[in-house]
This record gives sequence, structure tokens and C-alpha cells, in this order.
Amino acid sequence: MTRNKIYFAGPLFSMAERNFNENLTSKIESIYFKVFLPQRDGAELDKPPFIGITQSERNKAIFDLDIRQVLSCDIFIFVLDGRVPDEGACFELGIAYNQNKHIIGLHTDMRASFIDSKLNAIIEGAFDKIFTSEKELIDYLSELQRAQFDSVKIEQNR
Repeated sequence: MTRNKIYFAGPLFSMAERNFNENLTSKIESIYFKVFLPQRDGAELDKPPFIGITQSERNKAIFDLDIRQVLSCDIFIFVLDGRVPDEGACFELGIAYNQNKHIIGLHTDMRASFIDSKLNAIIEGAFDKIFTSEKELIDYLSELQRAQFDSVKIEQNR
């Protein structure tokens, strides 16, 4: 079975955010998705080939690599938690939307940024689905995998 590729977007600047991202990524990968997690798989850390480069070179490497990964993904997942959604992830969301990717949000934060709404209407409008719990998200992704598996089996039996 082909593994759908997910680009995991969202804040990754505090230990709590990185731990949350890694934990959720582990759950998603356990149901047979391939996940690009920028904090783990990107140019953010000092690892080859990014060791010893300048901050300007690192910023360019992050931009180029992350854009390539957004363009090559099947599913774009955006963790929307925070006072406002992460601005870099919002830029990536625009690219994913323009490429007709399947766009899924996870918004567990109880804070609302806008009157009568948790999100800016332009941001919210880009999503195919927004979930309010990890369980709902994992259940949905599991169902996507089952549906793809069933579709492949039907094609093979023809």
C-alpha cells in the first residue's frame, strides 16, 4: 500500500510545542502515514548538510526545503493552536491551498482571536476539515487509510 505523505505545519518554537508535534507525529506515523515534521526532518537543526551554515543560509534552506515538502505532500496538517496561527505555517497553508492539497486543521486551543470565531475567515476557509481533538484527527486519518486500502483492494480484484 502506498503511504500518503503528510506535511505537518504549526508552531515549533517552544519545548511544549515541539513535544506536542513529535507526540502527534508518532501517532500519525503509527497508522501508516509518512510525515514530514520540519523540526525533525528539516533544516532547523545542526545536522548534515546544515552544520556550520550562516543564519541567512539556514533561513534560505528552511524556506526551500519546506516549500518542496509542501508541494510534494498529499495531506497538509496545520496545528492552529496559539493566540493566532503560526505565520510561517499560514504561508505554507496558502501554498497547499493553491496546490489543491487535502488540508486538515487541529485546533484544541480554547482562546478565540476574532469576535464569534476562533480563526480569521480567510484562514478558516482554506480547510477541508478542522478537528478539536487529537482523537478526532487520528480517527479521521485512520478512516482515510482504510478507504484507500479498500479502494486498492477493489482495483486489484478487477
